[in-house]
Amino acid sequence: MAAFLSQEWMDLARRLAATFPHTPGASVRLQQVVNGLPDGSTVRYYRVIEDGHTLEQALGELADAEVTLTSSYDDAVKIAKRDLLVQEGFMSGRVQAEGDLGKLMSLMPITTKAEYVAIEEELCRQTEF
Repeated sequence: MAAFLSQEWMDLARRLAATFPHTPGASVRLQQVVNGLPDGSTVRYYRVIEDGHTLEQALGELADAEVTLTSSYDDAVKIAKRDLLVQEGFMSGRVQAEGDLGKLMSLMPITTKAEYVAIEEELCRQTEF
């Protein structure tokens, strides 16, 4: 089991995402910020996605991020467990987005694909929240 938001979790997510099919145009350099962890801290991590493939996912800052998503820890857990879809979080204001929202929107169709859902469900099963 990988602890949620740890580097081990990032590595697991990247490995699982390697099976996602090639999806032209689903590309973004994404910074994510999660505030209000149980210890009061903030975690920053990033993903580099190219045509549906996660090339990088790691703790830290991405200097040339195209989009930054910010959420609370509680909402990040709900998203990871698929109790809250990113789209719903974005539309309700629970997830704030800054930057090139067109890039963000290019990813939305893949989040409903069966392959994506299966990857997210497996990641959840292997995550310690």
